[in-house]
Amino acid sequence: MTNHSQTKHVHPALVTLALAMGAFAIGTTEFAAMSLVPFFARDLGLSEPEAGHAISAYALGVVVGAPVIAVLAAKIERRKLLIALMAIFAIGNGISAMAASYPLLLVCRFVSGLPHGAYFGIAALVAASMVPANKRAQSVAMVMSGLTVATIIGVPVANFLGQELGWRSGFAVVSVLAVITMALVALYAPVQHADASASPLRELGALRRPQVLLTLLTGAIGFGGLFCVYTYVASTMIEVTGVSERLVPAVLAIFGVGMTAGNLFWAWVADRAQTKAAIAALLFSAVSLALFSLLAGNIWTLSLVVLLIGFSGGLGTILQTRLMDVAGDAQALAAAAHHSAFNMANALGPWLGGLAISAGYGLTSTGWIGSGLALGGLAIFLVTISLHKRETLQAVPA
Repeated sequence: MTNHSQTKHVHPALVTLALAMGAFAIGTTEFAAMSLVPFFARDLGLSEPEAGHAISAYALGVVVGAPVIAVLAAKIERRKLLIALMAIFAIGNGISAMAASYPLLLVCRFVSGLPHGAYFGIAALVAASMVPANKRAQSVAMVMSGLTVATIIGVPVANFLGQELGWRSGFAVVSVLAVITMALVALYAPVQHADASASPLRELGALRRPQVLLTLLTGAIGFGGLFCVYTYVASTMIEVTGVSERLVPAVLAIFGVGMTAGNLFWAWVADRAQTKAAIAALLFSAVSLALFSLLAGNIWTLSLVVLLIGFSGGLGTILQTRLMDVAGDAQALAAAAHHSAFNMANALGPWLGGLAISAGYGLTSTGWIGSGLALGGLAIFLVTISLHKRETLQAVPA
């Protein structure tokens, strides 16, 4: 049995809205937690690098949860799986809002991260299944726009609530958004049964494909730069740029505008020239991140650079679409593992940035580290493309 819808016809826009709402909830908690680091560090008596471990705990949850859930849930109908994943996400964030100690908060952030990658992976496959092959990247981008719009609306609102009502309120709002997503998915998402031959073993086959592994590694390294800078943007603004905490939500919204525009732009390019789009996005990211270190001292130049860094975030949609091309019949694991790799970057970037800050190199050093990570991702991708061309030539009969 193939993955065709088995329910009444629903307008694709409503399906996209339902899936994008989940992306909005996930994007809000993922990025808002970074922007709230100065506040819960202060409340819990931690240094900011120590508080940054909460970001890494969430990312670790994604890294672990994405492949494990994708493999174990290989035969579960997709709509039911999406609803179950959002239920776990709602519970994790709800308990995060009530965590009485930092160790408990770390556990809650880990649990909250477990469904993240599998949700995005399955949602991307559902979205791509509704459009022609040459529109896949744009369809996936529309779902991902929930995450990018979260960086414009959800994150600044959560940051504002964190300042006014306490940082716990940000996690509470996310829990409510997750419940809304469950209702929308139940109403509008099509029923898509797994292939009759689907199995955990078949999904694990994706990990034997060099192109899948190298594409994942490209994201794990290349995206680390964005997270390295973003995690410490609020701290940089307060301590280096010297502006009021009140301006932090506005600059976070500027990042979101850049990310939303970049997500749609790079998806449009990827549907026409996928490889060139990936190379260009990584180069653009490397330059933007380096400029952050040079221009963080002024609120106007910092805001412009934050916009550019956000614009480079469309790389995720490009790599997600490429994984669909190289994963063969192990689509679910490859799609989910993309978000595992994405959050390896989410763990790696803040960790390296925290090391540099703790070593005395200053908050602006995150830009140079981020640029290096973007260039590292580019180097891996160039190796990936070279190997792919060689494999293609070897497959052609003499």
